[in-house]
Amino acid sequence: MIDEILYSGEIPLWDVTIRLAAAALGGMLLGLDRELRGRATGLRTHGMVSLSSCVITISAFLVYEQAIATGDQVTVDPLRAIQGLAQAIGFIAAGAIFVSKGDVRNLTSAANLWLAAAFGIALGAGQYTLAAVAVVFGVIMMSVVRIVELKLHLKHPRDQD
Repeated sequence: MIDEILYSGEIPLWDVTIRLAAAALGGMLLGLDRELRGRATGLRTHGMVSLSSCVITISAFLVYEQAIATGDQVTVDPLRAIQGLAQAIGFIAAGAIFVSKGDVRNLTSAANLWLAAAFGIALGAGQYTLAAVAVVFGVIMMSVVRIVELKLHLKHPRDQD
């Protein structure tokens, strides 16, 4: 009874809860490298981007399902919400990039924010495997690849990325 009052979607409440929790935790995991390197976009920023992306995606699908349930002609398209979300994340990521005297900073942080959003979108759509594989590859790229770059002297330890 209380579940019906608090939540009335086609996606079970337990599934929504798992998606949201995974989005927040996975987003923070993606932001861990940025946090450890003292970048402006760290744990909270990545966690919030991922969580909010998941919320918007779930909401878009629930609105779509509600529109179908009414039996009227469906004019709601959940993919438009995802498209708008991708554009919004582009603005947020662009705001993280800093250019001064030809030196570009925080490009990696911006790309990582983009991945955090994509991760949240995938979870919001219930694509757990895709989301898990994406976060694993993201963590590998942010940590293991950095170590390889340093070992091969491709980057200086203090390079701004």
